[in-house]
Amino acid sequence: MEMKQELAFTKEELAELEAAKKMPITFDADCPETTPERAVKFRRVNPPRNRMNAHGA
Repeated sequence: MEMKQELAFTKEELAELEAAKKMPITFDADCPETTPERAVKFRRVNPPRNRMNAHGA
């Protein structure tokens, strides 16, 4: 129970999250918008797993 309280959001944090959801995304030099050309060059750091065999099926 104590661990759950430590992991729970405060009312202030929940209000901040709601406000952040309503804000528009702003791209800049540090975080540019991804173009289709950049998306093609994107490489996953962790390869996708085969979920069919993950549960011994």
